[in-house]
Amino acid sequence: MNEGLIEQLIDAFRCLPGVGRKSAQRMVWHLLERDRAGGQQLAGVLAQALKDVGECGLCRNFTEAALCALCDDPQRDRSLLCIVESPADVMALEQSGSFRGCYFLTQGNLSPIDGIGPAEIGAEALVTRCGADVKEVIFALDSTVEGEATRHFLSERLRPLGLTISRIAHGIPMGGELEFVDGGTLAHAMQGRKPL
Repeated sequence: MNEGLIEQLIDAFRCLPGVGRKSAQRMVWHLLERDRAGGQQLAGVLAQALKDVGECGLCRNFTEAALCALCDDPQRDRSLLCIVESPADVMALEQSGSFRGCYFLTQGNLSPIDGIGPAEIGAEALVTRCGADVKEVIFALDSTVEGEATRHFLSERLRPLGLTISRIAHGIPMGGELEFVDGGTLAHAMQGRKPL
């Protein structure tokens, strides 16, 4: 048994978010003991994806083509641009069926400590993207300190373009009970109240 390869494989799985040593070991043991064909398939598809998947030229989402399927869809409303952080955010909005515009992905939030500045979040690409048909920019970034800082920075960069700039509502979820909602969410809900 070659301990060197097994340890390297365990360490390789640990690069995934939320995967610690024990989880990585379980995955490695499973592939080696019960599913070597699955491991071969995983290795092949992963190698191909790392080689062939890049960024969409408009929104920065992952794609195998020059434009992703959403940016290439003529049925999308190009006057609406929703700014999100990740492909997972795009997927969540698409699954909700609540948005038919286009997207722009920051692929992270401003964080000088982590070396994430305006270039890493695509600030210039966003300004260029908004120069075309875009009339309204909707921010759908996380309500974290970094997300708020990113939203503020980008909205200030876009303000001179004369666009409508908005953000998704924050507040109490449907079916939520006040007694179980955290204070920050209640504060956002109160500040974002609307007349009836």
